[in-house]
Amino acid sequence: MAFEPLKGRVLVTREEQSNTTASGLYIPDSAKEKPLEGKVVAVGPKAKEDGISVGDTVVFAKYSGAEITIENQEYLILESKEILGLIK
Repeated sequence: MAFEPLKGRVLVTREEQSNTTASGLYIPDSAKEKPLEGKVVAVGPKAKEDGISVGDTVVFAKYSGAEITIENQEYLILESKEILGLIK
């Protein structure tokens, strides 16, 4: 992929959620919300200073970032300040 985020931006792929609940109930796609966590694919130079690196799993707010499609793959571009935390 030939995309490099600028400044404090981070490129993220959303993590897919399970289609069933813990009790085994099926959740249709129309009832699912977009996931609020994802895997970092690329990091801008200022985001690296904030401690975010490629491969991290991050949590972000529901309406943050800008959705883009690169090579038929959906991504989310976030500012590092929009990232609420890292999942370790």
